[in-house]
Amino acid sequence: MNKNLTPKEAAEQFDAEGLKALVSGLLDEASRQGASAAEVGGNLASGLSVTVRKGEVETIEHNRDKGMGVTVYFGQRKGSASTTEFSPDAVKSTVRAACDIARYTAEDPCHGLAPAELMATEIPDLDLFHPWDLNPDQAIDLAWECEKAALDADPRISNSEGGAVNSHAGFYVYGNSHGFLGAYPTTRHSISCAVIAGEGGAMQRDYWYSTARKAELLEPVEAVGRRAAERTVQRLNGRRLSTRKVPVVFSAEIANSLLSHFVSAVRGGALYRKSSFLVDHLGKQIFPGFVHIYEQPHLKGALGSAPFDNEGVVTRQRDLVRDGVLQSYVLDNYSACKLGMQTTGNAGGVHNLTIAAGAAEGCAPDKLSLQELLKQMDQGLLVTELMGQGVRLITGDYSRGAAGFWVEGGEIQYPVEEITVAGNLRDMFSKLVMVGSDVDLRSNMRTGSWLVEQMTIAGE
Repeated sequence: MNKNLTPKEAAEQFDAEGLKALVSGLLDEASRQGASAAEVGGNLASGLSVTVRKGEVETIEHNRDKGMGVTVYFGQRKGSASTTEFSPDAVKSTVRAACDIARYTAEDPCHGLAPAELMATEIPDLDLFHPWDLNPDQAIDLAWECEKAALDADPRISNSEGGAVNSHAGFYVYGNSHGFLGAYPTTRHSISCAVIAGEGGAMQRDYWYSTARKAELLEPVEAVGRRAAERTVQRLNGRRLSTRKVPVVFSAEIANSLLSHFVSAVRGGALYRKSSFLVDHLGKQIFPGFVHIYEQPHLKGALGSAPFDNEGVVTRQRDLVRDGVLQSYVLDNYSACKLGMQTTGNAGGVHNLTIAAGAAEGCAPDKLSLQELLKQMDQGLLVTELMGQGVRLITGDYSRGAAGFWVEGGEIQYPVEEITVAGNLRDMFSKLVMVGSDVDLRSNMRTGSWLVEQMTIAGE
């Protein structure tokens, strides 16, 4: 692993100034071709991916990508085009294509740039760039060690889907005709392993992974392999359940999806189209009073951090839910205009959306381990895997295939499989009993495990 590069060194590696000059050139070209306003986003990226299966190298992939997208406005008519070729002729052709589209599209009163006064005026260093000095041979060794740790962990591990190591570095730049021009570099690295276990004719598969901006923060490869093996073996000899209504704990990595459904329900596009069960819920109670959901876009080194959104709007820490009450939506400039509101700086998505650990009973947040949630539940289902796409955002109806463990007396008793968990997101949110302190930091949604008061389990 090499030393961390300074922002200047990072910019030089990705030819930041060259990319910025190209964006400026595209904006100038759009103006020359008659556009009243324009915006350009571009990126450069490179990476290495290696997969080892059963001790043999299966794939080695190097990738290097680049792209530039331009959107032009003729009044309130809009056109967009993109290119992966950065020559002067390609730049002019791309702008011309966007302009030709805009001239023939219908006017939309909400088309246009985000307000100039909302643009980011400073680009803080958020510690997002930590390149990994990793060559293919080193990556192969790490992937092999990860898989070997899994295969050696238990004699019931009978096969492998492989160990994998990935390293990605990129540089993003955005500019518009307000005079805004911002850029920042990022990295993302990961180690993963998936294996298969067999016993008495039954077989199960599971996996584990670690991901981080900085390679030093990844879990040790042996630990990733062992965790993959443990999770797989624990699922052997799963049983089906009879249909019943019981409390359900969603493990942290699965609760992540519930937080994602909440974001989808308060996203501007779903709201102005009236296709969300949370339309017109601003200022209303949707979670119990202990629930606090907020964005942290400037967390140093976090996977969802960004100094500005995809429209150049400055990102800020803000509450989406406080005391269980919906405080704000997730809006870009277009959806905000449609709703008669102002953008929330979420063009491109949320940034480190976090739900704080807590409980309706007032337990101390640092005491809410997964084991504590299971103890509180006493008897019910722990969900560790979800399958299918059975979520209807317009009604909130929720029904997905699931696997996990049956819990009695606050302790795991046996694995369960081939069941369905069903309910309604409105009820699941309002009947949230606890959010654990076992926060999964491997994505842009940061949450611990969730204990939901009651759901329907469909089985035998």
